[in-house]
Amino acid sequence: MKQLSLDNLRTFVTIIELGGFAKAGEQLGRSQPAVSIQIKKLEEQIGKRLFDKIGQRQVVNYDGQQLYQKAKAILDINDDIFRQFEQPALRGRLRLGIPSEFATTLLPSIIGEFRKVYPDVTLEVTSSLSKHLLTDSKKHDYDLVLALVNPSEQTQGELILEDELVWVGDSKLMMSATNVSLVLAPDGCVYRSRVIEKLKQQTTAWRITYTNADLYGLIPAINQGLGITALAKTSVPDALDILKGPRYKSLPDLGKIKICLFNYGTQHPQICAALSQYIKSGLKK
Repeated sequence: MKQLSLDNLRTFVTIIELGGFAKAGEQLGRSQPAVSIQIKKLEEQIGKRLFDKIGQRQVVNYDGQQLYQKAKAILDINDDIFRQFEQPALRGRLRLGIPSEFATTLLPSIIGEFRKVYPDVTLEVTSSLSKHLLTDSKKHDYDLVLALVNPSEQTQGELILEDELVWVGDSKLMMSATNVSLVLAPDGCVYRSRVIEKLKQQTTAWRITYTNADLYGLIPAINQGLGITALAKTSVPDALDILKGPRYKSLPDLGKIKICLFNYGTQHPQICAALSQYIKSGLKK
């Protein structure tokens, strides 16, 4: 009976999720030729091409997309088995600092699974602006901090993702093309600073109509038509829409933002490492 190589499947899934052979090789510690050989072996085994060459790029085709869904499920089962039988069982308290938008969109997707695998770990979560989470006086308050950092800033945190900053709002509501109403977090918020910086560089009039430090507080204001805001693309909740297209051409490009993980957990390094992996996987989905 034929058996698929989990290693080849993992390489294939990594290529899809990171968007290229070279990036997958960097992530997995393999050369690009080695990655290409793995994909060739996988294609030979299933008898289908998984990528089509378009220009200089290898683009996943229909068969590849079909295999991706099944490969992801196989790898999830494999990883769940190892997590379930990990020894010794992890226990203790972990203090996580996280911006409110990621607490809203990221934590719900990982916290249940983390709790199931590590039932003896008590997780204490604090939501705040990245600036506040990263102050020197707060370092001893957290074991792990997820925070936003401007691309130009040097940081001691681990870079998880360089994300796109996007305009978000309720696309069903009309927006003035000459006077932009903004719903923003208070001073010190990375999003607020970037939005104001970019709007000041052009002639479109703008004003701040509502301020709230929590994303849960911003969503109702946006849905009531008080204005629009900006978020990292990976943190946009289902209740809001990414604003794009000709209708929003007056809005300036907001550039990129770094999403970094800061590990201060010297007392429980195994627990920190476990939750870090869940966070990384959640952000890269």
